[in-house]
Amino acid sequence: MTDTLEYWTQRAAELKPEGRAFINGDYQPAHSGETFESRSPIDNRLLANVAACDSADADIAVRHARAAFNDGRWSQLPPAKRKTIMLRFVDLIKQHGDELALLETLDMGKPISDARHVDIPATRRSLQWSAEAIDKLYDEVAPTGPGELGLVTREAVGVVAAIVPWNFPLIMASWKIGPALAMGNSVILKPSEKSPLSALRLAALAKEAGIPDGVFNVLPGFGHTVGKALALHMDVDTLVFTGSTAIAKQLMIYAGESNMKRVWTEAGGKSPNVVFADAPDLSAAAKAAAEGICFNMGEVCTAGSRLLVEASIADDFMAEVVRAVQDWKPGNPLDPATNVGAIVDETQLKRVQGYIDTGKTQGARLSTGGNRADTVDGGFFMEPTVFEDVTRDMTIFKEEIFGPVLSVVRFTDEAEALAIANDTIYGLAAAVWTSNLSRAHRFARGLRAGSVWVNQWDGGDMTAPFGGYKQSGNGRDKSLHAFDKYSEIKATWIKL
Repeated sequence: MTDTLEYWTQRAAELKPEGRAFINGDYQPAHSGETFESRSPIDNRLLANVAACDSADADIAVRHARAAFNDGRWSQLPPAKRKTIMLRFVDLIKQHGDELALLETLDMGKPISDARHVDIPATRRSLQWSAEAIDKLYDEVAPTGPGELGLVTREAVGVVAAIVPWNFPLIMASWKIGPALAMGNSVILKPSEKSPLSALRLAALAKEAGIPDGVFNVLPGFGHTVGKALALHMDVDTLVFTGSTAIAKQLMIYAGESNMKRVWTEAGGKSPNVVFADAPDLSAAAKAAAEGICFNMGEVCTAGSRLLVEASIADDFMAEVVRAVQDWKPGNPLDPATNVGAIVDETQLKRVQGYIDTGKTQGARLSTGGNRADTVDGGFFMEPTVFEDVTRDMTIFKEEIFGPVLSVVRFTDEAEALAIANDTIYGLAAAVWTSNLSRAHRFARGLRAGSVWVNQWDGGDMTAPFGGYKQSGNGRDKSLHAFDKYSEIKATWIKL
């Protein structure tokens, strides 16, 4: 029954999402009483009236988070006890997985099959991995002479504010709150106003798991109100963010204007997917190119939005790419057979349409797609789109679209391919397809990107760090490197 549109439509009709903020262990309205509407991009139905938190709510949440940190109810627990509670949290997410998946689908439009089989499992894996690492992070003893003892210890930083985006609401949250909580910090999560519902449900599961009151708080609201308040707050020690480069820059300014809080950002991307004629499987490369721009409606920071193809194979290869893209069809996200859901809202749909119009105006050749899809009445759906004959001066080559729009550029040799790939202000991810081992290593070294995939798109797991070069941000999520963002490193020198 879970594999039918009828089943998920019925569950959606029965669902009553929580819209209040979660502060100090309880749901409560915004201090002002203000709310905003959360509407589904599937059909524009009203899902919930959500608390519109502002600076007053930020002050309250930070005060409780600081009190929780200072009294040690979480920060001073033995690591193994924190691990036990976090693993219980993971189990509860598994038990409520379908409910959380449905909230993700209704709130931001992703296919229910992706929400169930990608987002929720990835969220669990992330939190479990961070939990399991808690009691395996060792401190250091410095090499000293016999009369001294040098200790290097890692300590929780204090109060962490995490601002996360709407495209993968729970996955992005888990990448932040996992290591932050594991280290013993208090956390204030600010979900996107476009997709706050799953984070608000997550808060109750955290409390049920045994995470103490005040340690995990969720403040829904807008970036220019509660997000800005957290970024400027004098008692927030660390701010972590995933989202656009423009907002990342502004948050760094706010940190400088306040208490010089640490700011760690994962920002925009315009990732190159480079296919050489000697790729080991051109058919697999074509399918991966399609998936790299169509998955999650192209609303992915690492979307393979720039496809670079060696000229000698371009005609035949692009015919296969276009066929593969046409297999990705917009459908009702509540239908488990759907592989392309709804664009998150009308604003984003118009943004994507604007880029498509610009591509046509600037002379790019439209190979497939380019139109709004009338999939569900009142919903926001876009056909996956491929532009060929794209040049490096075109807007669709340079700017992050955050939609299912692929820009294709041809190259003649390795040097030109590398120059085109690196011709961007971003540096989040990249891929190269080749059977030449030396070229694979050489090209991977030359790419200015935080993640490089060889003969695949989107590789890696929780053991690999994730983050960007250049204006794609700083710091790293995932892996043990993520713990550095949520830690202070202390040197203690003892004369014996």
